[in-house]
Amino acid sequence: MDVVLFFEVHQPRRIRPDLHRVMPRVPEEREIFYGELDHAIFERVANKAYRRATRILVNAAREIPGFRVTFSISGMALEQFRRQAPDVLEMLRELASREAAEFVAQTYYHSLAWFVDREEFEGQVKMQAETVEELLGYKPRAAENTEFIYNNDVARALYSLGFKTVLAEGVERVLGWRSPNYVYRAWGCDARVLLRNYRLSDDVGFRFGARWWDQWPLTADKYAAWLEATPGDVVLIAVDYETFGEHHWPESGIHEFLAWLPREIARRPRLTLATVSEAAWRNPPRDVLDVPPWGTISWADERDLSAWLGNELQQNAFKLLKWLYPYARALGGDVLRMWRELSCSDHFYYQATKTGPAGEVHAYFNPYGSAYRAHDAYMMAVTALAAVIRERWSAEAAERLALADERCFFGGSVKICSLKELKAADAAFRARHREDLLKWLVDVFMLTREEAERLV
Repeated sequence: MDVVLFFEVHQPRRIRPDLHRVMPRVPEEREIFYGELDHAIFERVANKAYRRATRILVNAAREIPGFRVTFSISGMALEQFRRQAPDVLEMLRELASREAAEFVAQTYYHSLAWFVDREEFEGQVKMQAETVEELLGYKPRAAENTEFIYNNDVARALYSLGFKTVLAEGVERVLGWRSPNYVYRAWGCDARVLLRNYRLSDDVGFRFGARWWDQWPLTADKYAAWLEATPGDVVLIAVDYETFGEHHWPESGIHEFLAWLPREIARRPRLTLATVSEAAWRNPPRDVLDVPPWGTISWADERDLSAWLGNELQQNAFKLLKWLYPYARALGGDVLRMWRELSCSDHFYYQATKTGPAGEVHAYFNPYGSAYRAHDAYMMAVTALAAVIRERWSAEAAERLALADERCFFGGSVKICSLKELKAADAAFRARHREDLLKWLVDVFMLTREEAERLV
């Protein structure tokens, strides 16, 4: 059986909780994002987790024949590695050069772009893949959507970008009687799908340091024995890379576990370490995985979208972000980048109001102390972005604005969503709807009355 050890790496840009102090003045980017906190958190995690864990993996690659691991690193995390931990990038490059590691593509900003715009989603995936190739010398062949958010359309989109392997969560309500420990074919395309075994993954990611757990302490030989006894062709163990030193502190023995696990796997004849692409293409697909858009899955909480869009706080915040996207895209540059940073899934994760074990995990990651304070900070940031858009808006930006929702102009059977389409409309139509068009151009395209009159 192929054993795939998969590590998710991401660090967000956090929003300043006191942003309201500079409003209503249009704030600068450094006043919106909490750069000092991001720097301090990254330094701590790099020292406790990234450096030590990656050094362990490099040593394993040097010593264990056939050693393999897989990484998925967001573009935002890669930026921080380049600024603050280039030594870790160097170790990752060594893993790539030894063919001991595969690096998969994901959204650059670890974002919810899939639910905003298909073109934006694909652009972010391409950006991250290009950055991986630039910094690590590896061209991704497999891909995931943020947090393993998956449905049939996601698989087809990634496959159309050239990724032959896609990652998803092994969810019972989708699998039914089937096991996650086999390769599947995506519905509607020829992409291979690997499914995360969340029980075995969570044994490491969540339960490793839990003294209440009846299997504590978890040792490498015990865990390898569990893997050996697991039926199937492939088992995907996917965890946050911060597991190794940050979520479970070094004192817990997590680094010793990481160091010994590949050795324990290597000495068991039934088990072979593999990357996601190796496992996906040397094992035959056993069935088709059908996940319609209305049944979208992820690896968080209840394996759905509720971790990010499950309550009214999150939904209203996301609606406002989505509303601003066409304007940010029309302006481009640092305005679009600011929008993309606010599309990061973490901002919505902090706004969850869940209780129980899922609520405890959300609270652990939340830098604001509560979902409501996180919501207030986020709404102030999006309001600040709207102010920046308004300040920088121009007639040239209006020319590039293209809408695709209820903001389009509807006149009888005619639908107009851009100035280009308006100019192509016949003169009789423009004359018949003159006053409504003028109001539309001023309210939606943010033109002056004089600029609007020249178009109508």
